[in-house]
Amino acid sequence: MLDSLVSLAAGAVDLPWWGYILAVLALCHVTIASVTIFLHRAQAHRGVDLHPIVSHFFRAWLWLSTGMVTKEWVAIHRKHHAKCDTVEDPHSPVHYGHFGVLRFGVDMYRKEAKNLDTLERYGHGTPDDWIERNLYTKYSWQGMALSLFIFLGVFGVIGLSMWCIQLIWIPITAAGIINGTGHHLGYRNHHTEDASTNIVPIGILIGGEELHNNHHAYGASAKFSVRWYEFDIGWMYIQILSALGLASVRKVAPALKLRPTEGETHDTLEAIITHRYRVMQDYAKVVKLTARDEFAKLKARAERGEIHLPDLRQTLADFRADASTLADAQRARLATLFAHSEALKKLYQMRQELTAIWARSTESKEQLIARWKQWRTNAESSNIAPLQAFSMRLARFA
Repeated sequence: MLDSLVSLAAGAVDLPWWGYILAVLALCHVTIASVTIFLHRAQAHRGVDLHPIVSHFFRAWLWLSTGMVTKEWVAIHRKHHAKCDTVEDPHSPVHYGHFGVLRFGVDMYRKEAKNLDTLERYGHGTPDDWIERNLYTKYSWQGMALSLFIFLGVFGVIGLSMWCIQLIWIPITAAGIINGTGHHLGYRNHHTEDASTNIVPIGILIGGEELHNNHHAYGASAKFSVRWYEFDIGWMYIQILSALGLASVRKVAPALKLRPTEGETHDTLEAIITHRYRVMQDYAKVVKLTARDEFAKLKARAERGEIHLPDLRQTLADFRADASTLADAQRARLATLFAHSEALKKLYQMRQELTAIWARSTESKEQLIARWKQWRTNAESSNIAPLQAFSMRLARFA
């Protein structure tokens, strides 16, 4: 009897202590790969098509390891993109706070999963076969219970701890790190309308999902990395599956190409619109180069009593903010600022005119080309060296 209890406690597999750690990390990695490849890139954004064998494996694994229903996850994620960082976003740290999302991200997910309007509006195109209706959706939590018995049978009593780690892996990494930190801390390659950021170097743990800003810039892309130093392990797995004939990539983010000289206006304009988030990120560097010196001059003049300015720190924040979100008091501060700096006024106006090029989708091709040519003329006559160099670089976009 005692031998039986000892055997049960030990489980079918006997590993050294480090073996159990490696085992649980490997199992959790399969879970995050299932989320990023199947739920996220294939189902939510249709960036890649998976062979039925691969899809069924991922569905079964997620049923056992997370209990998440495909339609619910996809619908909530699509709504996140549609309403990103607004009050309707199911999990935005902009409105709920960074630590609010870290602590209560799972609760936010469960609450939104009960919203039938969200499921109906954003959950279309997800699996609706017999096994989805009669097992994965109908008995979602039973999969996790079954996996508990599997962990205990294979690893023994320590399998309970491994099962718990497996269970909290997605809530911590996805609901916490990605949905929380991924809209709060990190760097940005693209000047998207939301607050998404990239986080490195934890891509192996999160399957490439840490490149969140890249993903928000090109949501349908199956590949999240865009810089040479960014590593998207999820994309590596997709490439392996593609080589084996088990996946087919539908779309990736377009690569920015620069001509050696200025090219045809229409092609250049198309490239600018395609890479508009990158364009605005680069324009922010132009603003930083010029504004730094301008604000220093204005501060010195204000200290000498030559001019009177409002709080420069707050005015700088107003200067960087989206013009459509400014209150009357903010606009008044900017008006005072521009009265004393023609360069800052020009930079601000040129930014609005640049974004208007791709915002005016109802205009004809000829109208957009005319708008672009006028913007270039204004930039080259601005006497602002960084802006002039930026304009010449844009003209080489391909």
